[in-house]
Amino acid sequence: MSAPKPIYYRYRFPSEIISHAVWLYHRFSLSFREVEDLLAERGIQVSYESIRQWCSKFGPEYAAKLFFRKLSKGQGSEPRRLVTDKLGSYGVAHRVMMPSVVHDMTQYANNRAELSHEPTRQRERQMRRFKSWWQAQRFLTVHGVVGNLFRVGRHLLRAANHRMLRSRAFVEWDAVTCG
Repeated sequence: MSAPKPIYYRYRFPSEIISHAVWLYHRFSLSFREVEDLLAERGIQVSYESIRQWCSKFGPEYAAKLFFRKLSKGQGSEPRRLVTDKLGSYGVAHRVMMPSVVHDMTQYANNRAELSHEPTRQRERQMRRFKSWWQAQRFLTVHGVVGNLFRVGRHLLRAANHRMLRSRAFVEWDAVTCG
């Protein structure tokens, strides 16, 4: 009987880099190219396409395992029934974390949980807009300058040229921000 293969089997990068890239993408609502830039600033050369594949493969598993870990930690005892939607990663995490619990995925079983999020969603919609036109102007002015420094028409460049321009942008950014 052989041991099961690790989740990152046959990947070129270590698990720490993969999990960090997925965390950056989901935690800060960054694009794949922005995560690529953040990793490049730390000396890790990885393409945005690899990050996209990591996020689509590992992202739901991380979210589901974290969900079940928090759920079991807050309960004190194992629940009799688990109610989720039909997201496939919940089934996998359920089998790994709580195999003895009944998993209910029927259509209306989770209505109570969905309704509890309604006030939070209303508050979130209110917070998305800018409070005044000068706040919007201040944000957009800085955002445009910083964005133009790091967005260099990637589709028109070879990878080596893009990396060189990105390195120059980091040098310029360090010169402006660090002193």
